[in-house]
Amino acid sequence: MKEESKAQCEEEAFFEDQDFPPEDISLLCDSSTPIARLQGDITWRRPQVFPPDQPQWGDSRYRGSFQFHFWQQGHWTDVTIDDRLPCINSTLCFSRCHSPIAFWVALLEKAYAKLHGSYERLWAGQVSEALVDVTGGLSECWSLGAFGSEEEQRPEEDSDQVRRRRLDLKLLHPVKDKCAISCSTHSSPGGASELGQYHAMTIMEWLDVKTVSGSEILLLRIRNPWGRCCWGGAWIESGAGWSSIDPVSALELQARAADGEFWLGEDEFMSQFDDVTVGYPISEEGHLKSIYTGNVLTHNHQLAGRWMKGHSAGGSRNSSSYSSNPKYWLKVCERGEVLVSLLQHKKWRHTEKNAQTPQEDSGNTKHQHYQAVALHMWKVEKKRFNLSRMLNKRPCASTHCHAYEREVVLHGQLEPGYYLLIPSTYQPGVEARFLIRVFSSSSTSFCALKSPAPSLPLTTDGEWETSYFRGSWVEGTTAGGSRNFLSYWQNPRFPFTVCAESAEMSGVHVRITLHQSRPDSHLHPIGFHIYKILEAEPDQTLTRDQEPVASCVPHCYTQDVSLTCCLSPGAYTIVPSTYQPNCSADFTLSLARRIHRKVVKSREMLGRAIEEISHISVMQS
Repeated sequence: MKEESKAQCEEEAFFEDQDFPPEDISLLCDSSTPIARLQGDITWRRPQVFPPDQPQWGDSRYRGSFQFHFWQQGHWTDVTIDDRLPCINSTLCFSRCHSPIAFWVALLEKAYAKLHGSYERLWAGQVSEALVDVTGGLSECWSLGAFGSEEEQRPEEDSDQVRRRRLDLKLLHPVKDKCAISCSTHSSPGGASELGQYHAMTIMEWLDVKTVSGSEILLLRIRNPWGRCCWGGAWIESGAGWSSIDPVSALELQARAADGEFWLGEDEFMSQFDDVTVGYPISEEGHLKSIYTGNVLTHNHQLAGRWMKGHSAGGSRNSSSYSSNPKYWLKVCERGEVLVSLLQHKKWRHTEKNAQTPQEDSGNTKHQHYQAVALHMWKVEKKRFNLSRMLNKRPCASTHCHAYEREVVLHGQLEPGYYLLIPSTYQPGVEARFLIRVFSSSSTSFCALKSPAPSLPLTTDGEWETSYFRGSWVEGTTAGGSRNFLSYWQNPRFPFTVCAESAEMSGVHVRITLHQSRPDSHLHPIGFHIYKILEAEPDQTLTRDQEPVASCVPHCYTQDVSLTCCLSPGAYTIVPSTYQPNCSADFTLSLARRIHRKVVKSREMLGRAIEEISHISVMQS
């Protein structure tokens, strides 16, 4: 009795997760999977995580809580759970370790289920997504079936067909011992009884083996995570295939196969499995390694974006609105290997509890959560950049088709220069959030191409009052470079105020021109941003994370860059810059304000309207 009371007190002291309680709400989301049939039979039990004879078990700090880290949309997220696990008849009902006294797999699965909202939302999950979520790296999928052939497309064509590249195992030789590789099926093959259940398995190794006739065959060792050997082909323990190789080699290979593992030949593998997922290895320093070359990709960038209906959801290249999609500049400083990934946010179905949901093809479950997305890239010359003309040309690299995947990856060896990246959904007007990541072996810079304020036609009617100001970018002090660099805020700043000419006017038309004083043969790429000063800032300072209200970008190799826009009344600051920091040059900035004849009654009123502009001076940050 005393022992029971003591145990009860210790139980009450253990951590209990109120955000993910041991109830049906943590198991189910819409009762649309076979997990719903377990409702009422599941109990939640705390394991004996460490055996009693281990010193860790007597640690007074143990309170039955565990913390895990998962990578989500560009950041690491902490997930804390208690140690109560779902069981049926005191046996774990989901993932488990082979050892009866090890529980790390079940605890990891519970934390992952909490991250997604319930165990049911892990049903029919994708290996590629899990690999990225636990490593923060990349994964890619290859097709083994006939539908995976990579067909050539004409530049004007686009598709949302599920068509991936065919796998060549020789491609993975540089990293085959360092990366996680999984294989799965979407059909019901004859060789493996459990493969028809859309079950993923692990490729442990593959090697070329000499036959007694002198030829070579490729053998693969596959592991079934359920711990059962489910293969009945030529390379089972007593299969006919072993008689074709040296008996000593046959015994050595058979000894490698642990419980739940089996060997099969290349032909069997290609015919019985549909696709292969490869997780990129990560170096000890935390850098991604290329599965194509084994190179360490020491440089990386990431930017978040979104497709917005009526603004930036332009659809595929088949659509006339394609050019409205978000755009990104990638500068490659020297030739190197570059990987660009487009990762979209998952969209969950919102259904009432036990509501009837449409019957969907189990092979197309990804359509529920993801849009068909693609990524295209063009190499451009900034001096003569014309968007419409460029988009009619064939991209220098692309993901080839729009795919219903969470993440698609573009790979290439890129020469130095500037590249324009455009992510898109297949259907126009589709809204979604996404993350673009760039990994490279050489130095690169990456930035979004900001949409400027609405441009105005340069009409000749009306009058423009113009003021001119001089400034300099000085190496080491005021040559801060573009917004890609931390030194950006060292650039000169030019404050000005926009005053409304009447109460009826909601904005004032202004034209700003930046001119660099350098010969045509030695021009710097130049541009500028306009920031609005918040009323809450009495000293008219800018915060480092503040977004511009208008921009004249990308930076161009030209003598003059100009922007005409409409600004609401208030205080502003112009920040001109070169693209790279420490590029010295003198420049002139002109600020013109359009005068409406029917509003302006006299030159005195104009003088009052631009009074606060006349004292503009260069401010060093």
